[in-house]
Amino acid sequence: MRIILYTGKGGVGKTSVAAATACKIAKKGKRVLIMSTDQAHSLSDSFDLRLSNTPTKIKGNLDALEVDVVLENENIWGNIKSYIEQLMLLKSNKNIESEELLVFPGFEDLLSLLKIKEIHDENKYDVLIVDCAPTGETMSLLKFPEIFKWWMEKFFPIKKKGAKLAKPIVESTLKIPMPDEKVFDEIELLYKKIDDLHSLLLDKEKVSIRIVTTHEKIVIKESKRSFTYLHLFDFNVDAVIINKVFSDTIGKGYFEKWLDIQKDSIMDINESFSPIPIFKCQLMEKEIRGYESLLNMGDSIYGEIAPEKIMFQEKIFEVERSPKEGYNLIINLPFVDKKELKLYQKGDELSISIKNEKRSFLLPKKLCSKEVAGANYSEGKLIISFN
Repeated sequence: MRIILYTGKGGVGKTSVAAATACKIAKKGKRVLIMSTDQAHSLSDSFDLRLSNTPTKIKGNLDALEVDVVLENENIWGNIKSYIEQLMLLKSNKNIESEELLVFPGFEDLLSLLKIKEIHDENKYDVLIVDCAPTGETMSLLKFPEIFKWWMEKFFPIKKKGAKLAKPIVESTLKIPMPDEKVFDEIELLYKKIDDLHSLLLDKEKVSIRIVTTHEKIVIKESKRSFTYLHLFDFNVDAVIINKVFSDTIGKGYFEKWLDIQKDSIMDINESFSPIPIFKCQLMEKEIRGYESLLNMGDSIYGEIAPEKIMFQEKIFEVERSPKEGYNLIINLPFVDKKELKLYQKGDELSISIKNEKRSFLLPKKLCSKEVAGANYSEGKLIISFN
């Protein structure tokens, strides 16, 4: 199964772009499911249909669903939820408020991502399109499995053993129930699901992430930041889509200044994301809603290119600790004459010029407070030292 995740700052139109992609792929005969992990659930609005936690047929080979986090919470938590609920109800009665409180902040989005693994394992579709939450939330979630794995491997065995020893003492003195074996088994099962999900998301032969942006500078800045961290954590970003692009025929007057800004912004996007493919979608004449208008949008974005193919699959850069103090930023730049390389840093952005071409990188946080100490070009790699 091919899995494509769409993310972007809120309001850039990522839901429409994701839905348009799904329509275009399904039109060619492939079985496609589009799902939304965004709790705003605007996918229903895009298709102008009411969607649920189970796939709803849109047209032909295309199905869609919106994850119901309360229901998924019930299915996945199991004994863990029952135990927490038991603690919460020691001093109060069960009601709708306690049910809502059992869906922890951020965890509902993780449950949505676990749905990806479930759909992948069922293998009923050729392509899964995922409309993700806005970039900030998506980044936190994509990093979560790695953090959770570390916690489980380091501390979980100790906690499990300690709970067995403390159970009779705590229950008799504090009158608070301790978790039993079923709860710990459920945590281990949840850990395995999250670990399997993480492995799947890192599989570059199956999964890629696409960033949706507009020509506004504040949106581009967030898109750059998202790209940096997605790439740093080894997720495959294989395309960038610039949405709501003004047509050159939009005319003079008020929009003429916007056209100038747009021109500079698109140049910035090309410099920052190259060599990743960049697609443009013009600002449509009317609201994008319903299957036909989404299909037209998909054609506008991709043209004759098959949206389901992997557009890009290379490692552009990586960060590693220097043998001395500090870090090295290693950038793949094959076939370059090092005499033509120019490098400069401005705040959290690093720019590299090669003749008339320029590449820009938004630095990871760990490098933002550091300065370039030196650079070396060898075997197609530019190694920049920071201290």
